Amino acid sequence: MIADQLRSGGIEVHEGIGGTGVVGILRRGTGAGSIAIRAEMDALPISEQNQFAYRSTQAGKMHACGHDGHTSMLLGAALYLASHGRFEGTAVFIFQPDEESGRGARAMLEAGLFERFPADVVFALHNLPGLEAGRIAVRPEAVMACEDIFRIGITGNGTHAAMPHKGTDPIVAGAHVVTALQTLVARELDPLDYAVVSVTDFQTTGVRNVIPGSVTISGDARSFTRPVGDAIDAAMRRIVSGVAAAHGAKCEVHYNREFTATINTAREAGIVAELGASLFGRDMVDANCPPLLASDDFGALLEHRPGAYFFLGNGTEGANGRALHNPGYDFNDGILDKGAEFWVRLVETQLPA
Repeated sequence: MIADQLRSGGIEVHEGIGGTGVVGILRRGTGAGSIAIRAEMDALPISEQNQFAYRSTQAGKMHACGHDGHTSMLLGAALYLASHGRFEGTAVFIFQPDEESGRGARAMLEAGLFERFPADVVFALHNLPGLEAGRIAVRPEAVMACEDIFRIGITGNGTHAAMPHKGTDPIVAGAHVVTALQTLVARELDPLDYAVVSVTDFQTTGVRNVIPGSVTISGDARSFTRPVGDAIDAAMRRIVSGVAAAHGAKCEVHYNREFTATINTAREAGIVAELGASLFGRDMVDANCPPLLASDDFGALLEHRPGAYFFLGNGTEGANGRALHNPGYDFNDGILDKGAEFWVRLVETQLPA
């Protein structure tokens, strides 16, 4: 649908970039400058609880993060620029799949995104429930955290539940691992470094009367800098190894850097703040908002190009104020025009005719 809409506006379209990614190219005049804007397309494996007419029709799937809204904003801006835009240079419209897993941006990069479609800078926005509708929040430097995924395997020796002394209980060892990991941030890291480590899953192969042979513990760790992520990785391996050994069990730790932190460049964050103030009023812009420990794989694009990621308020009332990834979340259609207008004016001001 996106590719068809772009073509209908006379925009050059490239499909299958990094899987199902779509890139639109719009050139005006002979200007050498270029600007890229990214929107995500993927939904989430959540069953929608809303009852309005436009709720998801796909069982177990919904746009609980508003990526459909982000796509609509960028698509609207692209079509407007194609018919009315006043700029000199190249606008690159990136419609990215698979953001929620942290793999979509990297897949597009590996497919030669910026080599095939050069861009001087790259921008993205995300709606934010709890922030006044239409309000912009941005900051230089770290705006979103990395997300590191960990999986810990604890191997013991299964036995009958009535004879625990004849085996090695990985459940007890695993429970102590979970408890010990709670000290990682509190006692391993500088209190001035933002970080969180969360165990989110504990699985066994046991049944009611059997002590299992192994357990698997999974979760994620979030921080804003690579040194902090390195410290968490090293401390986790040391803690798990020590606790497992104390219980006579074996362990294996997999620590995967899924999302890099989203680090805005100061110049581009300033461009967002100034443009937002000129469009919507200075009182509608927070130019130094607090960073969030949530994550977005847009950080991978910012490792290759300068740029900025910012938040656009989704509202504070009703479903518009419900948290992202909530089965009752609702994207606020009332901010569609603001997002589209922002992208249009960004292209026109950064690539002046």
